[in-house]
Amino acid sequence: MTLVKTTFGRRSFLKSTVLAGGGMMLGFSWLASCNPTAEQIKKMPKEWFNINGFLKIGENGLVTIMSPNPEIGQNVKTSMPMLVAEELDIDWNDVIVEQAPLNTDIFTRQLAGGSQAIRHGWQGLRMAGATARRMLQEAAAQVWNVPADEIMTEKGVLIHKESGHSAGYGEMASAAAKIPVPKEVELKDIKDFIIIGTSRKNVDAKKIVTGQPLYGLDYKKDGMYVAMITQPPAFGMKLKSYNDSIAKSMPGIKDVFTINTYSEDYDQQWSDTSAFTELVVVVGNSTWEVMNAKKSLTFEWEPISESSTEIDFFGNKMNIHTPSGLENTTTHKELMSQFGAKAGKVLRKDGDPEKAFKEATTIIERTYSAPFLAHNTMEPMNFFADVTADKAELVGPIQTPEFMEKTVAARLGLPLEKVDIMMTRMGGGFGRRLYGHFLVEAAVISQKIQAPVKLVYTREDDMTNGVYRPAYHATYRAALDAENNLIGFHVRAGGIPESPIAANRFPAGAVENYLAEEWTINSNITVGAFRAPRSNFIAGAEQSFLDELAEVVGKDPIDFRLELLALAKKNPIGENNDYDADRYAGVLELVRDKSGWGKEQTSQSRGVSAYFCHNSYVAQVLDLQMEAGKPVINKVYCAIDCGIVVNPDAATNLAEGGIVDGIGHALFSSQTFNNGIPEKSNFDKYRLIRHSEAPKSIEVHFVKNEIDPTGLGEPPFPPIMGAVANALYKATGKRFYNQPLMENIQSVLG
Repeated sequence: MTLVKTTFGRRSFLKSTVLAGGGMMLGFSWLASCNPTAEQIKKMPKEWFNINGFLKIGENGLVTIMSPNPEIGQNVKTSMPMLVAEELDIDWNDVIVEQAPLNTDIFTRQLAGGSQAIRHGWQGLRMAGATARRMLQEAAAQVWNVPADEIMTEKGVLIHKESGHSAGYGEMASAAAKIPVPKEVELKDIKDFIIIGTSRKNVDAKKIVTGQPLYGLDYKKDGMYVAMITQPPAFGMKLKSYNDSIAKSMPGIKDVFTINTYSEDYDQQWSDTSAFTELVVVVGNSTWEVMNAKKSLTFEWEPISESSTEIDFFGNKMNIHTPSGLENTTTHKELMSQFGAKAGKVLRKDGDPEKAFKEATTIIERTYSAPFLAHNTMEPMNFFADVTADKAELVGPIQTPEFMEKTVAARLGLPLEKVDIMMTRMGGGFGRRLYGHFLVEAAVISQKIQAPVKLVYTREDDMTNGVYRPAYHATYRAALDAENNLIGFHVRAGGIPESPIAANRFPAGAVENYLAEEWTINSNITVGAFRAPRSNFIAGAEQSFLDELAEVVGKDPIDFRLELLALAKKNPIGENNDYDADRYAGVLELVRDKSGWGKEQTSQSRGVSAYFCHNSYVAQVLDLQMEAGKPVINKVYCAIDCGIVVNPDAATNLAEGGIVDGIGHALFSSQTFNNGIPEKSNFDKYRLIRHSEAPKSIEVHFVKNEIDPTGLGEPPFPPIMGAVANALYKATGKRFYNQPLMENIQSVLG
């Protein structure tokens, strides 16, 4: 067993309370580490007051466990409480899970992003369950007058074999709440897990399939109005004037007015990203009435001026430059080609790459690109707000509630404690709901009309509002000697307006002469995190290049990668390599074995890819065949090393979703611009993968180890794009370098 402390000196993690009716409530800092750093200790308050992150044990033995993080489909509302229940030793059937409210006093990372929820909560959540279990044992020991260490627990029952005593948790809950919180508790050995590592159904599954209200769009309140916004039609434009005479006279319309999302003196956070901050708002009784009134508005727009904004990026100040002008996709491509041909900012340099390329017998150079992408969540942006003179109540789908609470308080001029954000389940996010301008807009609208309101974006509003995945461009070069040994590796990558490169990832550390450079191009098109930020492009480009390089040197693609990883393990170059070569090789070996790689495939074309991001390792093999000029994907094999898997079925589902999502974006998706206007405003033009185009079968295999859990929501997404490209080459004999790949296929094959 592992012994962990529940306190930092006098700084308490946990407090207990007797509930009315005889139950027990244990409040705790949900995501606090059991192994704090000196800096973390310094930041801890002396005591926790008003704690509402808790587990409750009722007098009947039922246990309520609060889930603090936003639920975006990644299943944390099920898997995080499983960690508590495991150490509490409760029957999962006796657990009720509730969404916790926002509380920045006790939750250190109450957001959905970065695939970090389980990783950060692994020890703290288990500690909370173990602490409650120990307090129940202590209470029973006092009642039965026996040593607490002799009392066993099993599925919510306390048992003392020697005396024959037994009692359900509910019977001892009230007494346990009076027991002092122990200074340290023991966590279970991994071999003793009963709940962790077993598949448990999504706690919201029945509500989802029966259509019960879970999502922001479902939320209603008596007296609530509906609001919609109109934004400029093009990036690089702003509102000059508008005419609302017809709209105001239409049935059911309360008002039409303009708002500014952020005040001029507000210091913006990274999560306040917004393309259009001056908006025209229509408020009315129903969605239909507001939509019709919105269509009757007429506008005059004018160009924006060049500007710079300083934002707070997790405590660091960043300057965001916004150029004027109306941008075009054709110009974007030309600029990226020009920048990609010039020397960039050096991020990493090992050995003497210039000499290696000068002396090389063969140089391989390939360039890859990818377009802007819209997130296209199933549930468009929306939020409910009820703002009065002394408080703000907000309800809706948001990935960053703790950041948006600060923004709303500052914008409305309210104390932080007077802002209450309730999280609903989200109908998709993929990074889009990290940026909560729509929440602020709803709050400002409610404050202005002095009534509760639900702001709803149309699909067109959503798809043309920005916060896209950036456009990217990368050039790879490899230097080979006369024996086809890899003696130099060079990557130069950039984008609009950010670079996708991660300079310390593989094959850095495996090549003696290595150079990584980056460049960027400013834009007035707003961008933000997209599932597996930056990795979602660079993984596919890198893995496509490695495949082509393997072919040039005459080696099997998997063997070639494994040889490089063996070099990185045996004699690593540099000191900042951010991957474990053993674990990386492990997923390649597992997917090779499970897919039967190397066996004769008469009708299938196979592609392989592997990548490390968000602390996890993923390798994939994809089988496809061409039918009538289109790829038909028959099977994907996926191997993942993400440490201990908490909920296998849910983890498999998450991997499958990432694979299908990645295939779709690689083949079909792009957002293009003409004079600043997004050319694709709905699904009739913006192409997403269809059900019939998804793989017919997906096998997911997890590496079994006892490493603490790492990320899973994002890691399966990036490498599949490389596997698609590599399989297409085998099927067509052509290499495709620019996404979306189907446009390349159609232009080459007709």
